[in-house]
Amino acid sequence: MFHLIVGISSFFSFLDIDAYIGVNIGTDLSDMPTPTEVVALLKAQRIRHVRLYDADQAMLLALAKTGIQVTVSVPNDQLLGIGQSNATAANWVARNIVAHVPATNITAIAVGSEVLTALPNAAPILVSALKFIDSALVASNLDDQIKVSTPHSSSIILDSFPPSQAFFNRSWDPVMVPLLKFLQSTGSYLMLNVYPYYDYMQSNGKIPLDYALFRPLPPNKEAVDANTLLHYTNVFDAVVDAAYFAMSYLNFTNIPIVVTESGWPSKGDSSEPDAIVDNANTYNSNLIKHVLNNTGTPKHPGIAVSTYIYELYNEDLRPGSDSEKNWGLFDANGIPVYTLHLTGADTVFANDTTNKTFCIAKRGADPKMLQAALDWACGPGKVDCSPLLMGHPCYEPNNVASHSTYAFNAYYQRMAKSPGTCDFKGVATITTSDPSHGSCIFPGSSRKNGTLINGTSLAPSSNDTSSARPPQSYGTGFFTTSVMIGVLLTGAVFL
Repeated sequence: MFHLIVGISSFFSFLDIDAYIGVNIGTDLSDMPTPTEVVALLKAQRIRHVRLYDADQAMLLALAKTGIQVTVSVPNDQLLGIGQSNATAANWVARNIVAHVPATNITAIAVGSEVLTALPNAAPILVSALKFIDSALVASNLDDQIKVSTPHSSSIILDSFPPSQAFFNRSWDPVMVPLLKFLQSTGSYLMLNVYPYYDYMQSNGKIPLDYALFRPLPPNKEAVDANTLLHYTNVFDAVVDAAYFAMSYLNFTNIPIVVTESGWPSKGDSSEPDAIVDNANTYNSNLIKHVLNNTGTPKHPGIAVSTYIYELYNEDLRPGSDSEKNWGLFDANGIPVYTLHLTGADTVFANDTTNKTFCIAKRGADPKMLQAALDWACGPGKVDCSPLLMGHPCYEPNNVASHSTYAFNAYYQRMAKSPGTCDFKGVATITTSDPSHGSCIFPGSSRKNGTLINGTSLAPSSNDTSSARPPQSYGTGFFTTSVMIGVLLTGAVFL
């Protein structure tokens, strides 16, 4: 099980560290992408930073040799053991860090998640856990490369407006003071989860929607801190500056902040009327531009705040309200939920993701169903399946899953990706990852001369044990339905 956050670099001048935008990947999906598929999407989107909510071994292996910077996490259910035993912490680091570097570019460890509010009984050992983890890194000469911190809920900040009067909940001083000393001494940063959506929802109408969404405000609508005369045009900056001021209140003024979670849901139930696609698009688009433009905050103008967007995928199995399932930028097939408005930021995400879609065989699909669909596509479906014949470029891997993927995609592309043309009685699905491999170039691919755009092939392995035979005889009577998996938007995802 893993969660993932992805990021895009821009220079962070405060204390000479890099700033980035990130995205969480949850695992409560009915059709969870494999680590290979996740990494393919990261590559296609030019994402250079990721954060895992745990230390999933398969995900760490998939990220190896990609150059992507990785933050791994100690889950809350492992925190007590690590915080009470230096040896347990050392074993965790040996198994989850040392075993993977330098092939996997691990740069940080997040110890627990919102421990003070979600797991308060573990608060007394939180700083010990961080110190034990850091000691293990020191022993392995990795402490300069890998920083250690712990994400906090912004609710630990009391009286967050005006920011200049903000302070951490005093009951947590016995934890926060030694924690901040640790972060300062190790050159690490405060991790903070910032959710203007919840601030807006809980404000009883006091916070305007435009203020929560980074929409432009006239000067007379900006929030002004009467003590500093700083003007705030959005909730995000106000919360981040509140954290800076809260640290100053405890005499810590040189610790940067990384926002480890932020986002906006694209769908909600009847009690959440502002959890809609347009608002999610507006918030995340504006947030990304805000960070990458090095806008900074009123307290620290020009100093970008590294931020992780929650989240990369919608999680249809996540418990709770509809909004809990719909924070993602993509569905499980890598199809965008909406088109982010990032004109001019083409170095951040890959262009035209929505138009680069392919139809592939579903993982675990019944081989007999795949064979029937393959026969139909190469017969009544009028797909040119000659590349699948022995001696031709797409014959290998010689299995029904691989051959079906080629035929399904050829039909899908020939039908101009029309709704219902990638279903094949439920054994096909849409992906944004190019399934071309070797000299087998799929219809719709922009690959040339044996090179994949995203560097990753999703073609089934030649070790696949599914039944297979070259598609030289074809059945009849198979038909596609009008159901298309995922939401296919028009236009570019990241312009």
